[in-house]
Amino acid sequence: MPSIEIPELQDYSPASLDSFFSTILAQFDQDAAAVDSVEAVEQLRIRWIGRKQGLLTRVGEVLKDAPAEARREVGKRFNALKSAIEPRCDPAQIPARGAGAEASEAIDITLPGNRRALGAEHPLIRTMNEIVTVFATMGYSVGLGPEVETDYYNFESLNFPPGHPARDTQDTLVIAHQERKPLRERLLMRTHTSPVQIHTMEEQPPPLRIVIPGKVHRNDAADATHSPIFHQVEGLCVDTNITFSDLKGTLDHAMKAFFGASVKTRFFPSFFPFTEPSADVQISCIFCGGRGCRKCKHSGWIELLGCGMVDPAVFSFVVRQQPGYDSKKISGFAFGMGVERIAMMKYGIGDISQLYSGDMRFLEQFR
Repeated sequence: MPSIEIPELQDYSPASLDSFFSTILAQFDQDAAAVDSVEAVEQLRIRWIGRKQGLLTRVGEVLKDAPAEARREVGKRFNALKSAIEPRCDPAQIPARGAGAEASEAIDITLPGNRRALGAEHPLIRTMNEIVTVFATMGYSVGLGPEVETDYYNFESLNFPPGHPARDTQDTLVIAHQERKPLRERLLMRTHTSPVQIHTMEEQPPPLRIVIPGKVHRNDAADATHSPIFHQVEGLCVDTNITFSDLKGTLDHAMKAFFGASVKTRFFPSFFPFTEPSADVQISCIFCGGRGCRKCKHSGWIELLGCGMVDPAVFSFVVRQQPGYDSKKISGFAFGMGVERIAMMKYGIGDISQLYSGDMRFLEQFR
C-alpha cells in the first residue's frame, strides 16, 4: 500500500474541516478497494486503526490542538470518520474476491452448523428439581440466598445461641480474618439453607409458603456418605392456625408424590434448636415395600428428613421488622432434607463421591 500523508489543516472553519476529512476518507477508500484477501484486511486494519501507529491515531493527534470553540464540531466529525472506517476493517464485512484458496475463505451461511450433543440434568439437580416441583404444585414459592452468610443469619436468628455445639469450628467453615468483627457480623459458609427463611420473613409478611433448595458447606470428612459440600431442600409455612397435623399431612402428601402412593410415613420425636416440637420423618422402604431388607437394615423404614413447628423464639428475631410474625397470632412449620441422600437412594448410588467426580461413564447413565 502506498504511504499516506495526513493533510494539513489550515484552520477549523467548516470548509477546511470538510476538505480535511474528505481527503482522509478518500485515501481510505483507495486502500480498501485494493483489499482482496483476509491477510490484506488485517494489514488494512493495522494501518488505519492500529492502537499505536494507526492513521486514525495520528489524525486524532493533529486535531487535539483544536481551539475550545471548535472541539465539539471536530469531535463530531472525527467520530463519524471512525464509524465509517472501523466496520470496513472487519474481515466479516469484506467479501472474499478471486478464485481458488482466497475465494474459499468466504463463509457459506447456508451450511448447517455443528450441533452439540444434548446433555442431561445431573442426578443431584434432577432430584432437587423434582422435590421443588412437588412442593410448587402445593402452592410453595421458591427462595434462594447467598452461600456466604453472617453468624447472625446462620445461627443466632435461628435460635442457636453462642456456645451451641453447631457453632463448633469442626462443623462450620469460617471465612478467614473475621476475629475483629462482632460475632454476629462474622462471615461463614452457610451450614444449612435456613438463613433464607429468616431473610424471606424479614422481606415478606405472612402468610408464607416457601421451599428453599441450595448448596451448603460443613467441615465433614469425606467418606461414602458424607461430603463437605452438599445440597438441601428446606421448607417453611407460616399462617394463622397452622398445626402439627398440617405438617404431617404436607410431608405425607409430598413423600407419596415423590416416591409413590404406596409409601407410608411415620414421625419420631427429635430436637432442632429452631423448631419445637421437632420430629424425624421415616418412610416405608421403597426397595422392599416395608418388609425388611439390607438397605433399610431389615427395619422396613428409612429415615429421610427432619421437621417441626417453628419455635416462637425464631419469630421474635423477625417481628421487629415484620410485625405480622407475632407468635401469639401466627404459627408455622419447617422441614429440611438432604438431596444427596435422596438421590443416592433413588438411583442406587453407593458412594457420594460419584456425584462430584465428573466421571462421564457414571453421568451418562442418567441421560
